[in-house]
Amino acid sequence: MKLSPIIKPALAAAVFLILMPEGMCAQSPYGDVWKESLTPARPLYCKADTVTMVVIGDIMLHSRQMQYPYGPFLEGISSRLKEADIAAGNMEFTLGGEPYSGYPAFSAPDGYADYIAGQGINVFLTANNHILDKGRKGIERTLGIYGNMERGGAIRHTGSASGPEDRLARYPLFIHRKGISLALVNFTYGTNAGGSGYDWPKVNRIDRKDIGQAIERAKEAKADFIIALPHWGNEYELKHSRQQEDLARWLVGQGVDAVIGGHPHVVQDSSWIEGRPVFYSVGNAVSNMSAANTQLELAVKLVFIRDEKGDTHMEQPDVTYLWCSLPGRLRENYTTVAVKDYIGKRSIWKNGHDYDKMINTYTHVRSVTGVLDN
Repeated sequence: MKLSPIIKPALAAAVFLILMPEGMCAQSPYGDVWKESLTPARPLYCKADTVTMVVIGDIMLHSRQMQYPYGPFLEGISSRLKEADIAAGNMEFTLGGEPYSGYPAFSAPDGYADYIAGQGINVFLTANNHILDKGRKGIERTLGIYGNMERGGAIRHTGSASGPEDRLARYPLFIHRKGISLALVNFTYGTNAGGSGYDWPKVNRIDRKDIGQAIERAKEAKADFIIALPHWGNEYELKHSRQQEDLARWLVGQGVDAVIGGHPHVVQDSSWIEGRPVFYSVGNAVSNMSAANTQLELAVKLVFIRDEKGDTHMEQPDVTYLWCSLPGRLRENYTTVAVKDYIGKRSIWKNGHDYDKMINTYTHVRSVTGVLDN
């Protein structure tokens, strides 16, 4: 019995699907044979997959921190970072070489970057107000070291670039995991030191034309999700500014799927803009700061899913409050931990007042910002 012209390609496509290796997406081998009568071809089967991304705030190295071994700094959250497919943190310092220095002009030992990568951070964000603390030589040296780490497969970095081609390659920064592509757009309101008198290296600034072009490149590359990571806002304020909200609305209007910001050194409120999550500030990750609210921070986890039909969506973000305990309080060193893991465990603190401060700050910030964890 002869097969009709319609049944033939249907059976052939069925055989094609059966023979496809697991995890690969199949399209009709007959191209646009049904173009006139059906909607455009799209994947018929994909292995469902999930990609997770965790973002933490400012990773700092004040002068007093240099007096301690790094080991415990991020040890308490390392497992959370390593479990994520992508873990990003703001590198709030340069690798400018000796003499090493803390605030106001940071220059950390090269080993600090290796330590951070070893704890699970695999995306270094460099668009911040301290990246030019040691001038042109400082940022050149920093990007050189990050570039070597990147070529070795340890990390990716974005936010600054050594030249025009380098900037195009990492602004936005494309990351592909399990069939899902992300485009990261990282930029800062400004830098504390100069940057004038030379064209390169260049730090990504809040310039809507530049940001818009980066977003367009993400769209042209058909990124599944675009994530904006701005360095912005007013320091120590728990509520976002009008300027932050205005820019956030513009970013969402341009097609950004989520906004996760930093710089104020405290957790700020969050909101939904046209169905897109906006975290105005996640605070510090590790530092020597002890002023009101500066030891409390967030880890924000985004979950991206591609289903069997090839459709993608992002789940509601998961929020974990963190606490950076200073030496002699929880332990003899700096250590960042998840607050929920330590609630009710005051007795293990070396200094119970730090536990009380953690709980009081946690309660206060949740109340003022409305950012609730699980």
